[in-house]
Amino acid sequence: MSYKNFPMVPRVVFGRGSFNQLSEIIAPKRLNVNAPFIFLVDDVFKGDSWLTSRIPLSYEDKVIYISSKEEPKTEQVDSLVEEIILTSSQGASGIIGIGGGTLLDLAKAVAIMLNNEGEAKDYQGWDLVKNPAVYHVGIPTISGTGAEVSRTTVLTGPKMKLGINSDFTPFDQVVLDPELTKGVSTNQWFYTGMDCFIHCIESLNGSYLNTFSQTYGDMAFQLCKEIFLEDHLSASDAQDKLMMASWHGGMSIAYSQVGVAHAMSYGLSYLLGTKHGIGNCIVFDHLEEFYPEGVKLFKEMKTKYSIELPKGICANLDDSEFDVMINISLSLEPLWENALGKNWKKIITRDKLKELYQKM
Repeated sequence: MSYKNFPMVPRVVFGRGSFNQLSEIIAPKRLNVNAPFIFLVDDVFKGDSWLTSRIPLSYEDKVIYISSKEEPKTEQVDSLVEEIILTSSQGASGIIGIGGGTLLDLAKAVAIMLNNEGEAKDYQGWDLVKNPAVYHVGIPTISGTGAEVSRTTVLTGPKMKLGINSDFTPFDQVVLDPELTKGVSTNQWFYTGMDCFIHCIESLNGSYLNTFSQTYGDMAFQLCKEIFLEDHLSASDAQDKLMMASWHGGMSIAYSQVGVAHAMSYGLSYLLGTKHGIGNCIVFDHLEEFYPEGVKLFKEMKTKYSIELPKGICANLDDSEFDVMINISLSLEPLWENALGKNWKKIITRDKLKELYQKM
């Protein structure tokens, strides 16, 4: 038996207000005064001095504001890398991502591509990256995706939506400051929190599961139930706990994998541009056949917070469009094997997937 030797985030600081320590955290990593730190920041914070005034800019450091309205794309990564190379004569000292999963994934991908030749699409897959990434830091401002701790950066490319899964992907440093999540809307909080909940369900019910993944998954699962079904937590306690649920949920798939919901939501995202969190929710709502207990709890949570999921998003698609989504979904073989075992191809047919998509 050969076991995968997984990397983990080597340094993490957790605590309310810990964002204020960013300057002292990154200062020792500066290569020289002409090698800037590049801050990739969700443009929802543009003009928000509460956060932006605390970004520690020195010398030639730069803030690049990026919209998170669309999922990150390989061509977007290539464009950012080119911009940084052309404007930084001594290279970059580090990439710091501030935002949700989109910004964190972009930061990881840009850090990788600054030290690897070619285009981002060339590295979509498993263990294709040859050179270590530039120093990179993740600072989540919303909790649930697990992007702050995972070894993947999920990108939509010209042919597929697939992560750059590698030992060089995880952040060198993560700053977990629950205060940064205070402005998140209820809907977005729910969708992203459910990404974490679905990570747990898919990991804990998967064929890849071992005690390492189960331990993290159980912890995240219990936290999600406490946050989304019980009423005793203060707002700050809920923020703290969801940030840790996200961390544990991300860790739960290190030795495991996600499953049916993620495999199908990648198809929605690629064809329709559906954001990851809400896409997972739309799919998971129809997966009683695969995750009966998990879906039952999900529906309770949805009712509790009066969440109305979009309906009929696949109603006007033609056969060729369904085929695109089905092809993307079926290409994610490790996800299906984790969900349904080695004989998954006998269970999941193209007709079965089309039937499920038609319900959405």
